[in-house]
Amino acid sequence: MEITLVRHGKSVWIENKPITCQEFKNWVKEYDCNGVFEEKSYPVETLEKIAAANIIITSDLKRSVESANFLNSNSTAISDPLFCETELPIPLTKFWGLKLNASIWAVILRCLWFSGYSNGCESLSEAKRRAEKASKFLVKCAEEHNNVVLVGHGFLNMLIAKELKKAGWNGKRKTSSKHWHSTTYSFHQ
Repeated sequence: MEITLVRHGKSVWIENKPITCQEFKNWVKEYDCNGVFEEKSYPVETLEKIAAANIIITSDLKRSVESANFLNSNSTAISDPLFCETELPIPLTKFWGLKLNASIWAVILRCLWFSGYSNGCESLSEAKRRAEKASKFLVKCAEEHNNVVLVGHGFLNMLIAKELKKAGWNGKRKTSSKHWHSTTYSFHQ
């Protein structure tokens, strides 16, 4: 049995001008509502894994669904919000009107999130529980369909991979964080 985790393609929402942390909340909404760039080519390993998949799963976010379609337009993917990316917290303070690029806010807020701050979003421990549930769902799909591909998101894929490794699945310790790249986990009975 195999479960392959793919990170979605690069978002078409590339606005990266300096904004306040409060404006970042709206930036995230735009990011979630937009799709991905269609590429001229995709990683060969990813294309091979998605072609061999008996079931393809995505989150219900547009960038995940669209990525699966670009990788294999002949298949129908199952979309489920269980596989959405982990959220970022919303700061209580306005940081004195400080303006930073969205990518910098994302790093700062992700570091705060990993440190335990989760105002307005699921906590790290809640995300880990969701990843455990997601991994069990993927394992069940693999038991039924043998080859499963999840076209998902960087941080949730990382948490799912940790759960698969804990459950005895073999694969890389760390998932690829590159857009369109895949990491495969296998289980031999």
